[in-house]
Amino acid sequence: MRSTIVLLKVCIFTLLALIITLRPLIPAILTSLHPDALHFLSHHKLLLLSLLWCTTVFLLAYFSTRPLPVLLLDYTCFKPDLDQRCSLEVCEYLGLRSGRFSPTSADFMRAIYRKSGLGDETYSPPFFFQTDYDAKFHHAILEAEQGMFSAVASLLAKTAVHPSRITVLIVACSMFAPSPSLSSLIVHRFRLPPSVKTFTLAGMGCSAGTTSIDLAARILRRRVGYALIVATENTSLNWYFGDSRPMLVTNCIFREGTAAALVTSDPARRGDAKMELVRTLRTHHGADDAAYNAAIQMEDEDGKVGVALTKDLVQVAGTGLTSHISTLAPRVLPVSELLRYLYSVTRSFMAGERKVVHVPDFTKAFEHMCIHSGGKAVIDAVGKIMRFDDGVTEPARMCLHRFGNTSSSLVFYELAYFEAKGRIKSGDRVWMLAFGTGFKACSAVWRALRDSGMDPDNPWKDCIHRYPVLQWHAPSKK
Repeated sequence: MRSTIVLLKVCIFTLLALIITLRPLIPAILTSLHPDALHFLSHHKLLLLSLLWCTTVFLLAYFSTRPLPVLLLDYTCFKPDLDQRCSLEVCEYLGLRSGRFSPTSADFMRAIYRKSGLGDETYSPPFFFQTDYDAKFHHAILEAEQGMFSAVASLLAKTAVHPSRITVLIVACSMFAPSPSLSSLIVHRFRLPPSVKTFTLAGMGCSAGTTSIDLAARILRRRVGYALIVATENTSLNWYFGDSRPMLVTNCIFREGTAAALVTSDPARRGDAKMELVRTLRTHHGADDAAYNAAIQMEDEDGKVGVALTKDLVQVAGTGLTSHISTLAPRVLPVSELLRYLYSVTRSFMAGERKVVHVPDFTKAFEHMCIHSGGKAVIDAVGKIMRFDDGVTEPARMCLHRFGNTSSSLVFYELAYFEAKGRIKSGDRVWMLAFGTGFKACSAVWRALRDSGMDPDNPWKDCIHRYPVLQWHAPSKK
């Protein structure tokens, strides 16, 4: 609305300036007109005034209802202290020390860890290093405060935005929903204004980060303001100590991670922003039984609660991705690629090849892709379906190797990888894609407003020279 008022003032002052400048010439202009024109003007003043009024109303309505831009000012990814690193040896030692895993379960987790794609520098929450393995509420609060407070403080310092200017706060965490809420923790810690609109997203899985971007955009496009997005996960109360294999997998791949992002709809901040949000897309496939049960929190036969990642997860992710990109493709692909895709589908249909699945070349639409890095099998499946080569899936694989599955914050750790490598240039398009429980898929498409560089708090700063590593590769494009 502020930009509309500014534009209206500019138009008014310009019109006044023209009238003042041309005032001495108006009599000469009128006398030089043809008599028929003077007759028309004298008899149709009401019509001309009506046209002028309708034009003015139309322009005001257009500029007042046009969606505001959504700009990413900056973001921060939390990196825990070195004493929270969790290598395979540390996992084995602490797991055996707890005395709560059978030898069969320990062997299974060891095998999963070795082929998971995780490296030896991921981080676990403080609870994991305690001698008391009973789930304690204060451990979960400590984990939440550690990640969220550090990320938000760093972000506000980088952007020089005072907490009183934040109008929207969105906190996403699937596995921990205390009362007061996590958003209230941040409001209390940073003394956010009473007028701030807060949202706490729970149970959304790894897609909650991109879902938060979509929610913030829907609010900001209608009013000028600042939205603080905090994407985190909390495992202190959700470590699984039973013998169910689908639930033991989560112990092996989920790690600590938190990201905070500040987005605004103030056009005056465009010069300070890193990116502009082009569009978002959310699709939900929970009506299907297999999709709904692919990743679900439940009790095992002994009554122990955990998150089961079923054997259908990879297939569900593939099916959901195929449906998701069929909706996204017409909105982001260039016309040339859409025509090529239409030609391929038509040719297969005419040849009777009804089961052939055609996938557009999304590298024509995006220069960089932050695809879901929740696990090696999921990355492999996305790469196979989308026909991505190793270069496209590299950031997801390296993010999994360095930080593990950080749930809703994973797309921001991937974005930090691109910036640490200096790959993002002004005008480049960035695609964030994440999956979540339910089963859902969510995309956020950005356009870079300036060349990227590595910020002092970039989580890759001390190790980017060692990446990419050659520990494992996704299937090559054929």
